[in-house]
Amino acid sequence: MDRQKAFQHKHFAHCESGVMSLMMTHHGLPLSEAMVFGLSSALMFAYIPFVKLGGMPLIAYRSRPKSIIRGLQKNLGIKMQMHTFSNPRKGMEKLDTLLQQGKIVGAQSSVFWLPYFPPEMRFHFNAHNLIIYGKEEDQYLISDPVFESSQRCPAKDLEKARFVRGMMAPKGLLYYPRHVPRHINYKNILPVVIRKNAKAMLKTPVPIAGIRGIRALAKSIAKLSTKNPRWAKLFLGHIVRMQEEIGTGGAGFRFIYASFLQESAAILDNQDLEDASRMMTAAGDQWREFALMAVKGIRRKRGEAIDFTDLQEKLNSVADAEAEVYHTLLDTKPA
Repeated sequence: MDRQKAFQHKHFAHCESGVMSLMMTHHGLPLSEAMVFGLSSALMFAYIPFVKLGGMPLIAYRSRPKSIIRGLQKNLGIKMQMHTFSNPRKGMEKLDTLLQQGKIVGAQSSVFWLPYFPPEMRFHFNAHNLIIYGKEEDQYLISDPVFESSQRCPAKDLEKARFVRGMMAPKGLLYYPRHVPRHINYKNILPVVIRKNAKAMLKTPVPIAGIRGIRALAKSIAKLSTKNPRWAKLFLGHIVRMQEEIGTGGAGFRFIYASFLQESAAILDNQDLEDASRMMTAAGDQWREFALMAVKGIRRKRGEAIDFTDLQEKLNSVADAEAEVYHTLLDTKPA
């Protein structure tokens, strides 16, 4: 219980990287959110038209859920204990037992069923991560990284959020570290994970991921001129929502990775990484500019044409900017 009392909530940009930063720091390995994100090689892009989210193609700006947790395990030697449950009652009992043992516990949940989320922020996204660090009567004490302060959640609501069904169903997932190393050899690890992420973005074997995936989405946008105008606007709105509202979105993840490169540059005393950090920030700015262009298109009055070619060209410019970053990272020489 002393460990729980010593737990300090902190606000982050993204849920999974925020949870792991809080958890590792609490257990004696201080890691910023940016370092967590970069060390897990989580930066990615995927445009998957055959997987639907709300009837629209899935667009992802980072690797799949839980990959940050798994990436840190693989790259840093952290050992995590993970539990899933088919029975909600047993899942809640296990949570209570872990809290009684003094553990802080990561959990996967649905945003829609968490009552402390404002109504306008609720949607059916089942891969939201948070930390549960205590219980008082029927209220769980929640450290949700996307909120500025800690929250409380009634047991019945947390149970519903943890055991909701559907795409990416949480299945009551709970996780906590069994082993956290005290020291990390960053000079060995950082160059490896940076090159790995750059290769993943540049040399993906499938045309719907990495830089090729960004260009595939650009082609799909160009084809919207032949589609029903209402559907075309809905599709553009979906792209913007996936980029700017779901999790941290496209630009946000690029800014996080830019911070990771900046931290890495300081650790390795490497000017090339510092330059790549600035380039990645500029790429994030271009993602934001693309989103603004899409929103302006959506808001055009009936009868006013949307310039889909302009949007395609802007997104290809984004792909060019990101590709330049990754080529720079692959060419970076150790300090």
